[in-house]
Amino acid sequence: MNIVNPSRQALVSGALSVGVGVRCVRGVEIAKIMKTAGFDFLFIDMEHGPMSLETTYQISVGALDAGIAPIVRVPQMDLRLATRCLDGGALGIVMPHVDTPEDARTIVDALRFAPLGHRSIAGGYPQFGFGAMPAKEAMQAMNDATLVVVMVETPQAIANADAIAAVPGVDVLLIGTNDLCVELGIPGELGHAKVAEAIDTVVAACRKHGKYAGLGGIYGKAQLEPYVARGVRFVLAGNDLGLLMAAASDQAKFVRSCG
Repeated sequence: MNIVNPSRQALVSGALSVGVGVRCVRGVEIAKIMKTAGFDFLFIDMEHGPMSLETTYQISVGALDAGIAPIVRVPQMDLRLATRCLDGGALGIVMPHVDTPEDARTIVDALRFAPLGHRSIAGGYPQFGFGAMPAKEAMQAMNDATLVVVMVETPQAIANADAIAAVPGVDVLLIGTNDLCVELGIPGELGHAKVAEAIDTVVAACRKHGKYAGLGGIYGKAQLEPYVARGVRFVLAGNDLGLLMAAASDQAKFVRSCG
């Protein structure tokens, strides 16, 4: 049985995989809303958001039925939480602050089933509708469907991009632009030439090794468009809080102007 991961499908087909962060909304309806809005994946944030494991599980199961990929960001190197999220329906894990290929290999080893890694097998996975599956088939299908996304957010990580991208089992190198800018000594300067240089470095490494470059933290259209044009394919396009505030503020301002 194959598992459908809309985010992976978009990447493999050569299209952009576009996602939206889920930080504040804690109801399963967010999955259908964002699927209808046109997104490929939910970026469920357990690093900076208030999400519990139980809420993440519920949203992930809802996302599977809605046809949008649930991808979960966990705290740095929290591999036990990451595997529990995968057991609970996630189709991908985002691991922040990955600086070295050694870090990347440790992550792959934990998140991939044999022969790629040593993830422990369970049963009754939501990805299979909670039905029983032969272990060999389940492991292969889960390995094929799961996205392993490592975030590169420091000068060290950018310098190691080629070696990180070379690690088997890694799918996406996601540039965390806000933390990268802080580490570069240019906090908030998302349009700085050093950001463009970092994107070019990561894109080149990903192309060389058959992986996908990703971009997070840049949502303004004026900056996002040229950065995407540099070759990133996995794009975090905003989050629930930012989108809600922008739309609500605009509507409130418009209605007041009518009076």
